[in-house]
Amino acid sequence: MPDMRLVMACATAVAIVLSAPGAHAQAISAEEAEVLRAQIRTMKAQMEAMEARLNAASPAAATAQGTAAQSTAQSAAPAGTPAIAAGTAAPATRAGDKDATSIDWKGSPQFAQGDRAFKVKGRIQADANYVSAPGSLDDKGLGFNNEMRRIRLGAEGALGAGFDYKLELELSDNAVDLVDTYVGYHTGPWQIRLGNQNSFQSLDELTGDTSGSVMERAAFTDAFNFERRLGLAFQYGKGPWLAQAGVFTDDISALANDSDGENGGDENNSYGLDGRLVFAPKIGDLQLHFGGSAHWRRLGRLAESDTRYRQRPFVHSTNTRLIGTPAMNVSEEDHYGVEFAAIRGRWHAAAEYHALTANRVDASTVTFQGAYAETGLFLTKGDHRGYKEGIFRVEKPAHPVGEGGIGSVLFTLRYDWLDLNDRDIRGGTQNGYIAALVWEPIQNLRFNVNYALMDYTGAKALPSGKTDYDAQVIGTRFELDF
Repeated sequence: MPDMRLVMACATAVAIVLSAPGAHAQAISAEEAEVLRAQIRTMKAQMEAMEARLNAASPAAATAQGTAAQSTAQSAAPAGTPAIAAGTAAPATRAGDKDATSIDWKGSPQFAQGDRAFKVKGRIQADANYVSAPGSLDDKGLGFNNEMRRIRLGAEGALGAGFDYKLELELSDNAVDLVDTYVGYHTGPWQIRLGNQNSFQSLDELTGDTSGSVMERAAFTDAFNFERRLGLAFQYGKGPWLAQAGVFTDDISALANDSDGENGGDENNSYGLDGRLVFAPKIGDLQLHFGGSAHWRRLGRLAESDTRYRQRPFVHSTNTRLIGTPAMNVSEEDHYGVEFAAIRGRWHAAAEYHALTANRVDASTVTFQGAYAETGLFLTKGDHRGYKEGIFRVEKPAHPVGEGGIGSVLFTLRYDWLDLNDRDIRGGTQNGYIAALVWEPIQNLRFNVNYALMDYTGAKALPSGKTDYDAQVIGTRFELDF
């Protein structure tokens, strides 16, 4: 190829000379011909020098190698690997320079250098809600209420050689807590994480709160006290299979409690084992999800403190619980769940069932149950729910505002059931009927409007003694996630 390019360059030079004014009108002398030959020899030498410089630099080869390496890193990343650690950064700014730092935009700047990366993360969720219950129920926590549901700031990154990390602080419930805070390592289909993280409780709990179809997760996830905990987790993903397991102690806030007695962090010796298995085949354009999880926890010293299972009327901005168990001394918890989901085009469906057995100190065991089922449809063409690594993911709008569209609009109907009655415990039951609309005008920004009819049996008693009644809820939220 270099010889061919040189021949072409020389031919072009000759053509230029011969096409000069008058070249075809007059014959050239022998002396003029020799001058032209000398000029061509000079140009040939210059072309050879330029060709040598091009071969030494070889930018095209370096760029191709960098692109191939990036593609290999992405395909080899295991299930559950953060995108920032999977080699999704832009190519280096200077071809062939492995020390060059690239800057990509993913809601916030992402910096990458080789297999190392860093990205700032953040989240803002603001709620304004209204809870209507029977007027005779004198509870100042009902009616209109609003809050900053979550304010989160942190970072994630890749250290190279398969190591990654994540650190997030969240302001919620008038306290600053650590949420996802861990270091990880991935190789092939395996992943290991050490730190504060979710313990594989359920599909709805593991799906991000900015990726959900309704404002709040299923009632049983709150009532059964699902939360992040400090522990060591393992994950294996290959093809349609995903296996997750770990050993966990308690959440960081509980372990940092500086009070004396059974609630003190230094006396907290609780621990648990958690596992989850997912089979997610794809048949044509139909994505299916079948999952199951099992959990066991020994409360240890915490058995001497009070444990309650209770739930708000759908939204988080009120502290009122209309159903809930009395305080109990619980020594162990055993619970399990089953999961189903399906996605096809603009349509999706999901359902879960979860049961928790509480082994009480000096009393019989009691079992509480919860479940939900939902179906949803995008009202905008080209949009669909994302799914990856055993959970729902948010997808950017197919036709966002500013590019000729209105963004994505998702409409969902959900039934949410919770039963806190068993044996001598009468905590009440909930049948929730929820309609939700989510508008995402551009990527990373969403607006929610939800309506919920909560039908209670055995709830907080009215002055008349009545415990069966309804509560109506209107919830709104804007959220920014990057």
